[in-house]
Amino acid sequence: MTDLETPAAPPRPGPSWRRAAPALLGYAAVRALGLAVLAVWSATRDKSALTLLSARWDSLWYSRVAELGYGYEVRLPNGDVHSNLAFFPLLPWLERGVSAVSPLSAAHAGLLVSWVASLAAAWGIFAVTDHVYGRRAGVCAVLVWAVLPVGIVQSMAYSESLFTALAAWSLYAVLTGRWPAAGLLASLAGLTRPVGAAVVAAVWVTALASFAGERSAPSADGASVWRRALAMLIAPLGAAGYVLWVGHRTGGGPLGYLDVQAGWRNGFDGGYAFARFVADKFTSFPSALAGLGLIAGVCLLVRLYVICVRQRQPLPLLVYAGVVTALALCASSYFGSKPRLLLPAFPLLLPLALALARLRTARSAWVLGGVAVASAAYGAFWLNGSGPP
Repeated sequence: MTDLETPAAPPRPGPSWRRAAPALLGYAAVRALGLAVLAVWSATRDKSALTLLSARWDSLWYSRVAELGYGYEVRLPNGDVHSNLAFFPLLPWLERGVSAVSPLSAAHAGLLVSWVASLAAAWGIFAVTDHVYGRRAGVCAVLVWAVLPVGIVQSMAYSESLFTALAAWSLYAVLTGRWPAAGLLASLAGLTRPVGAAVVAAVWVTALASFAGERSAPSADGASVWRRALAMLIAPLGAAGYVLWVGHRTGGGPLGYLDVQAGWRNGFDGGYAFARFVADKFTSFPSALAGLGLIAGVCLLVRLYVICVRQRQPLPLLVYAGVVTALALCASSYFGSKPRLLLPAFPLLLPLALALARLRTARSAWVLGGVAVASAAYGAFWLNGSGPP
């Protein structure tokens, strides 16, 4: 037994929908509450909740790709070029497919895809947590993910829900030894968002670690070795294929996609831009409170990751969560986006889920219910204001 496997425990049943039903029903209830509060809040401001969910910010870019394909760009007065090549293609492909076989517009098709994907993501989070820690913790993990302050993004025509679904099920496939499925799902995740690299890393690191472990204690048959090798081959194809296609289309070569991202002022600088952004908050007293809040938030993320390590989460979960967190915090992208960029990092929530699972059912229900109400109110306020850029 190594840390690549589930900690020693009795074998658990597979991820049947019946076993996951309490988690899925609870998740649907939380999301329904969020949508209901959003609808009421928006109506009082003469805004359309449907428009807020499906036709603002990134959702507009995705639907434009679905309707017109790639090649659209906006040139800003400061010289920046915002190209739709920055948006990975799986969500627009699904939007186009759904709208082609239904009366839905691309934007509304994206909303449908996101809602279905959010349930698939909740199921995947349950499957992973149930496999590692048991059913009760699995239910709590799904509900904690649902009640996050930025949880309303899970119900928008954004790619976070689709990506989280593919990532969670790929990790579950790794944990249960379904290597070809893990590689395929990782490849699809790589076609969804740039952070698909985190899923690829989880597959690769876990496979390489298992190969290294078998060199010292040979135990695997040839078929098992080939399945892992196949997963490693398949996993990066989605992201690599799209990045290379963008480079060919722009004439920028293998690094052409980085040029596209630079036009949006996105890049990876190790957290320097984010650190400067936080430091600038301390130039005046009111904004200094926001700076303290940002520092506290980063410290909380680091603390949660340390707890995940101490609780000996399986290696693929640690690798995945670590890469997602690092890419979110160390990117020079718009800082208001960072909370939603962290949304797929669900393994960070498992310590909270375990703590809730130890409480009596009534007490954990009260805690989650109270947070769900606060999250729904915040989501409605946020989406009617600055929203998730």
